[in-house]
Amino acid sequence: MTAKMRIWMDNILGTLFIFGFMALIYGVSTFNIFGAFDPVGEALADMELSDIVFSQLREDPEVDTNVVVVNIGRLPRSLIGKQIEIISKYNPKVMGMDSFFGLPHEDDPEGDSILSHAIAQAKNMVMVTKLLQSDSLYNVAEGEDVYDSLEHTYPDFRINAMEAFANLATDAVQQEDFKACRAFPPSRLVGKKEEYAFAVKMAMVFDSTKTRRFLERNNAWETINYQGNIVDFFGRTNYPNSFYALDWDQVLNEEFAPEMIKDKIVIFGFLGEHFLDTSWDDKFFTPLNKQYAGKANPDMYGVVVHANITSMIMKEEYIDDTSDLQALLLAIVICFLNVALFSLIYKKLPRWYDGLTKLVQVLELMLLTFLMIMFFYWFNFKLNLTYTMAAVALAGDSLEVYYGVIKNLFRRESRKQLFTIQRD
Repeated sequence: MTAKMRIWMDNILGTLFIFGFMALIYGVSTFNIFGAFDPVGEALADMELSDIVFSQLREDPEVDTNVVVVNIGRLPRSLIGKQIEIISKYNPKVMGMDSFFGLPHEDDPEGDSILSHAIAQAKNMVMVTKLLQSDSLYNVAEGEDVYDSLEHTYPDFRINAMEAFANLATDAVQQEDFKACRAFPPSRLVGKKEEYAFAVKMAMVFDSTKTRRFLERNNAWETINYQGNIVDFFGRTNYPNSFYALDWDQVLNEEFAPEMIKDKIVIFGFLGEHFLDTSWDDKFFTPLNKQYAGKANPDMYGVVVHANITSMIMKEEYIDDTSDLQALLLAIVICFLNVALFSLIYKKLPRWYDGLTKLVQVLELMLLTFLMIMFFYWFNFKLNLTYTMAAVALAGDSLEVYYGVIKNLFRRESRKQLFTIQRD
């Protein structure tokens, strides 16, 4: 084997060794062996670098006047029905109700009747459903993202209404768990029927052309390009009011301009008992949160998340990202180049190896972090460099192990030297 071939072979084998070592570390980490020793990691686990762009770097967005959010608070059904009747008078293009209504109340049949009539008479009303797995599918699917049934509002309260699922992507198991929302599924098959997300359905009624272009992206999950929040009295985000919002009493007293509602998307949902309520019910952590690491307080109600999705579709401002294959290929290329450089240092400047490789690694990691943040800021593109950064971080020491241990194990003289006691 020629010298050039040996160099190429060492670079290839060194790269494979680094990725094998990465796989080993990942396998060990799944057992959470070091979790108790990583409080910093626990605090940062719920953040992404893109959160810095959302919460710190982006300029204040303009108010989206096409979307209005209405607080239903904890109103009885009769008053929610009254809200719908009032808003309907001003001819919105589409209305959405981000709330389920169960069995009729035996102690308030009049209230049920008012709500049922208001929904039935409303033009282009979208009610929410929830994607479900039957017990039989749950046992077979083992956590896969497949569904065969829907949870519906009681039939009396969805007469003449359209339906769409309101599921959002979080890691929460219980309502009170930490809920960070960054993505949503645009559509899902339920049995053999395609169901659309709540925000997508409202967008389809409002502007079918833009919504079809969005669906043609054909992404199983879409990252939400957050436009902003409603009025934030508690300073949880740096963003000003990006959507017009009406508290429950403002609607009932008709304290709003008619042009605020006409031909708009109006979404009803829970925004606390009133706008000064600090309730965490149906509230999420989002990338807009000023405290993007070790978060303490959620910053956005679920209905406002749906408003952001609808606004994103109407503005056609989407977030793209690298595929898993692209991320892996990029990591292999960068790792191979590092191995080639570090191998040269190892052979030509052995006394400088540790210092030079560590310096190169630190500079590379800083550059990669900067690129991830700025690509998102400049192009709305999530540059997935996780594999690349892991390979860079491990390259120097792993390559030293490859040359100092792995290669020597395949050399007879080196093995003899390892097990031979040297005598002075």
